[in-house]
Amino acid sequence: QVQLVESGGGLVQPGGSLRLSCAASGFTLSGYAMSWYRQAPGKERELVAPITSTGGSTNYADSVKGRFTFSIDNAKNTVYLQMNSLKPEDTAVYYCKAARWIPPGVIWGQGTQVTVSS
Repeated sequence: QVQLVESGGGLVQPGGSLRLSCAASGFTLSGYAMSWYRQAPGKERELVAPITSTGGSTNYADSVKGRFTFSIDNAKNTVYLQMNSLKPEDTAVYYCKAARWIPPGVIWGQGTQVTVSS
């Protein structure tokens, strides 16, 4: 079975923190470009944080720069998104994605709900 399993979402107060995990099952992340997306109610899915398969540089979206940190643990075949100073506008379903170009292929996680509210 090939899938990305996300966890760590939930309800948090404004200013709080969460760490999302995305564990690969049935395949290895080596050779894939990893990224995080989110989709808020009534909005289209947006790219939050792209990262190379080697855990190189990350070009964060302007809305999350300085607050979110993307990392990868190759030994655990897992990527993470550390989210600090959360705001109500961060409320969304967060998805991780694995993509490769040769041969082309994309694997999406099922999504995990993050709700920031008092």
